[in-house]
Amino acid sequence: MRPVVRGDCPKDVKDENVRFASYAQARGELIKRMGEFCSYCEMHLDSSLAVEHVQPKKPDGALTEMEDRALDWNNFLLACTNCNSTKGNTDVILADYFWPDRDNTFHLFRYSEGGVIFPAIHLSEAEKLRAYKTITLTGLDKHPLNNPEASDRRWENRRETWDIAVRSKSRLAKNNCQEMREQILETATGHAYWSIWMTVFEDDPDMRCRFIEAFPGTDKTCFDAARNYAAVARKGIQ
Repeated sequence: MRPVVRGDCPKDVKDENVRFASYAQARGELIKRMGEFCSYCEMHLDSSLAVEHVQPKKPDGALTEMEDRALDWNNFLLACTNCNSTKGNTDVILADYFWPDRDNTFHLFRYSEGGVIFPAIHLSEAEKLRAYKTITLTGLDKHPLNNPEASDRRWENRRETWDIAVRSKSRLAKNNCQEMREQILETATGHAYWSIWMTVFEDDPDMRCRFIEAFPGTDKTCFDAARNYAAVARKGIQ
């Protein structure tokens, strides 16, 4: 899960925080800052990418929408249909989960062959519980063995991207040149799933730097350039 910077609320012509009449109005600014990617599964989308409320605007049991959540810039992320619908209206206590705008989520989850996602090995038991809860909340644990629904292709897309990334790395080993590296970057940004590319190229600091720079809104402070862009705890959060 890519750690992202949403940034402060956009300003109006009077240099005051924009007051959104509807949360959909924030979509363009969110995309400009974080790209056309789901904040959870990292899928690339365009027209079907929705403004996602981290804490639901109308949690289960509520009779009406909570305006302080519905129109709060700091409660917005972007989500695909599957992540958004799986998360649904489940009310959440922020501290019980990990969030791409608050934590270094790449440091907290590991991606393995086949596009399967697990909590990172280095986590404490309590942190692993939070990681598992986050994976379940967004449905990132769904794959054909435990979820035969054909409409949810997130796992399949991750698996396909993993294979593409592995082939790209193999080709680079045979032809390590600037043009090949640029081609790999174009492929990565086109296929999305940033965390998979970062994982497959974990021993190539140049490509890791390119991926961090190329995907809009990636929090650069979450990586240590002196250690091959290894993931580090997010400052002020973890």
